[in-house]
Amino acid sequence: MLMENVRHLTKEELEAGLDYIRQSPTDEGVLELIVRRPQSNVRDVIEEGELDLVDGLVGDTWKIRGSSRTTDGSSHPDMQLNIMNSRVIALVAQDKDRWALAGDQLFIDLDLSEENLPPGTQLALGSAVIEVTDQPHTGCAKFVARFGLDAMKFVNSAEQKQLHLRGINAKVVQPGTIRVGDRAKKL
Repeated sequence: MLMENVRHLTKEELEAGLDYIRQSPTDEGVLELIVRRPQSNVRDVIEEGELDLVDGLVGDTWKIRGSSRTTDGSSHPDMQLNIMNSRVIALVAQDKDRWALAGDQLFIDLDLSEENLPPGTQLALGSAVIEVTDQPHTGCAKFVARFGLDAMKFVNSAEQKQLHLRGINAKVVQPGTIRVGDRAKKL
């Protein structure tokens, strides 16, 4: 993954890509990248993965990372999967080799907006089914370091929050196999 010598885009450059992002498919999109996080700050880009009811993306550290959003610090059941619109990450990262730096597991060319995918919406993906949850997905200091402060402000502005440009959280409701190139279809 490339991190060195990358110029972060300005607010104006990011906003120039907004119309293209808004043209994302609404009912069916393509899974463009799967990223497993086997340990902190390590990313495995994989062509095929298993989604499990208990573990989320098999081989990912979601379950052992824990969450500040649970009373006991355990992993949050509604945050098994982090999903980002592939058009957003393509703009922000500028190079597909840098997409995995975002920390999300699934990158899909699909409109992830609140209006299009409200909590409870289910998506068929490969032989699995996932469900959008109500847990917000926002950027962190790592996102700023990797993509710049303007990128963080861009994905988290009031309008862009409704579009879920930073992404959404989901959980597995039917286990199965997913592959890059699979269709993500609203059910």
